[in-house]
Amino acid sequence: MSKIPSPSDISILVIDDEVVTVRRVVQVLKKEGYQVTGSIDAAEAMDEVAQKSPDVIIMDVHLQDADGVELMQRVHGLAPDIAVILITGYASIEHAVLATKKGAFHYLAKPFKVQELRRLVQEALFMKYDVAGNFSEKMLKEASFDEIIGTSPVMQDVFTLISKIAPVDCHVVIQGESGTGKELVARALHKESNRSKSPFVSFNCGAFAEELVANELFGHEQGAFTGAVTSKLGLLETGNGGTVFLDEVAEMPLSMQVKLLRVIQESNFMRVGGLSSLPLDVRFISATNRNMEKMIASGEFRQDLFFRLKVVLIKLPPLRDRVEDIPLLCAHFAKKIADRFGRVVPTISEDFIKPLYDYGFPGNVRELEHVVEHAIALSDKDVLGVTNLPVELLTGGHRADAEKDIKTSLKKLEKNHIFEIYRSTGFNQSETARVLGISRTTLWRRLKEFDSLDS
Repeated sequence: MSKIPSPSDISILVIDDEVVTVRRVVQVLKKEGYQVTGSIDAAEAMDEVAQKSPDVIIMDVHLQDADGVELMQRVHGLAPDIAVILITGYASIEHAVLATKKGAFHYLAKPFKVQELRRLVQEALFMKYDVAGNFSEKMLKEASFDEIIGTSPVMQDVFTLISKIAPVDCHVVIQGESGTGKELVARALHKESNRSKSPFVSFNCGAFAEELVANELFGHEQGAFTGAVTSKLGLLETGNGGTVFLDEVAEMPLSMQVKLLRVIQESNFMRVGGLSSLPLDVRFISATNRNMEKMIASGEFRQDLFFRLKVVLIKLPPLRDRVEDIPLLCAHFAKKIADRFGRVVPTISEDFIKPLYDYGFPGNVRELEHVVEHAIALSDKDVLGVTNLPVELLTGGHRADAEKDIKTSLKKLEKNHIFEIYRSTGFNQSETARVLGISRTTLWRRLKEFDSLDS
């Protein structure tokens, strides 16, 4: 196994007789840091291959001056280890599939998504350098920031932001879907800050009943209520001088939001049942998986508190937007879990990794960790393959995505049909409902649904 070179040391050649396609692919991959050149001439491209063998070639199946499959075979005659990705229209997919049996790494169907292009290039590099998720401890360390793993551009941006704001003693909000690693980011911010030698305390704002939140955060004095036989330190007092992590901050009751706002503004607090204020010096790092702007608009969260907490906002990407990190994450979890189980760290095969790229991972990185844990727990072999993956992952991910795409497409067709009639009636709802054969109330509901479809 060898290590993939840095993007700046990887060369990619794009061959397509459509100038627009060449420009688009070159632009996308240059943003990733790769050395990329483009060509609309097959003969010119072959000269470049002969002079400087690229790591990856992306080319159209049908070129004006050559057949893509024949050109690929000539490329492999010069350099068998070049990974070739074929671009094809939907009408030629069957041809492209057959071409993969003749040596193509994979095919990219037009119109393709930028994320799909990046993923295929990353997969091709994994194959070329035979890494398939088996990274050394040194490689994993180089790809991590504290306990956070990732070499994808979006995660590198997150790492840069953490490094920049960690020493700045400001409050931070971390926004991201469940399972994206918000607490890991909070801990990294604390570890890299000037408060690192002081406590880091975590409080889940959605885990307590409203009447208990103040008691947990502020503590109480002896006799403050029935059963308060002794005084109790709250989490704010425990974390004084350090960092307080407010997880699921959007779930905090409105009554508590008012109290927290005062604490931030005045830098002091009072225990439940207390008579005097105590000074407070903490950095608040908050996390949420909710859309805070919508919650503020609906009156569920105070705007003034949000602005106090959100001096800096860090947005964590879902795993589906950083699939190139999946092999690294699998290797990290495999070592961590094998050590915990007292097992030999297994080798992770390409067959294990490949299906993971196409799965949506609604549970994000946390779900991926569970997938690896499941595989290691049930396997008695030193190599993890596709048979070690949960059955529901192999059968459910594609079907769920397909069903979602179909439902969305049908909704859009229905919307276009209704709006065409709506326009033809001069936006008269009564007449539109009559033409469609539905009630005006049903039409109104449909129009509201279409608003949410666009948002």
